Amino acid sequence: MLHRRRGNPFTEGSRELFDLAGQGRIDVFFLGGAQIDGEGSINLVRAEGRRFPGSFGSAFMYSVVKRTILFREEHSRRVLVPKVEFVSARGDPAALLTGKALFSWQREKRRFRLESVHDGDVRAETGFDYDAPADMPRTPAPAEADLALLRGPVAKAIAPDYPDFAKRVWGIN
Repeated sequence: MLHRRRGNPFTEGSRELFDLAGQGRIDVFFLGGAQIDGEGSINLVRAEGRRFPGSFGSAFMYSVVKRTILFREEHSRRVLVPKVEFVSARGDPAALLTGKALFSWQREKRRFRLESVHDGDVRAETGFDYDAPADMPRTPAPAEADLALLRGPVAKAIAPDYPDFAKRVWGIN
């Protein structure tokens, strides 16, 4: 959303975003990666011989924003690896959210803990080790009011900037 002119509060690009983060004025930062490992490192540069856009500002944001949530829709051993091929950023994430599960971060142990499962065999599809409770809870379904908000006003606001995503998720052209 930062790269669109309409609705962008920043007049000088990313510099203002980094300034706000450095001042502690950003509460939450969402950060994805081509690879994510069990130590909370992400790779945004290269993996499996392929080159990616890079890590512009990610290492800084990850280290200064107190609550960084790592995310990746794909949940596979290709993405969730024992050790990233290239460390773009490393930190103490608040959580890791994938298309199959939600993990919390255990700062003292420097490892993830599985909190809930949305779908599938998480252990078999995760390349790093993690802690888990004996009885694994299922991720609760979203409330109808939340779904209506996402499918209505949020979908309409996002569609112009992310048309492929809006079409895939909500069927909006």
